[in-house]
Amino acid sequence: MITNKLIFQESEASFFDVFLAQLPIFLIFLVLYYFILRPNNKKQENVKTLQENLKKGDSIVTIGGIHGKIIQVRNNKATLRVSNNNELTVDITAVARLKNSENKE
Repeated sequence: MITNKLIFQESEASFFDVFLAQLPIFLIFLVLYYFILRPNNKKQENVKTLQENLKKGDSIVTIGGIHGKIIQVRNNKATLRVSNNNELTVDITAVARLKNSENKE
């Protein structure tokens, strides 16, 4: 009678094997950070800096799309002149961007 023997070999996974198995997950997180999270954080910092440095005479655009010229900044609020005699007071966090210098009123 011939007996078949199954030979089970223990294989020990080395550190290098484990590292290679998890490398794609690390690469995915790295790509997400550099292409999504980092640019978004930089944009938020730029907007915050812009809002902190607002001054009288700046032409701005608010988040809602209102165009105006700042006539006063006080207590985190900016008073805008939106037309000849119309003034509007907005919170400085509502300022989205400065208008181009060539489009100043």
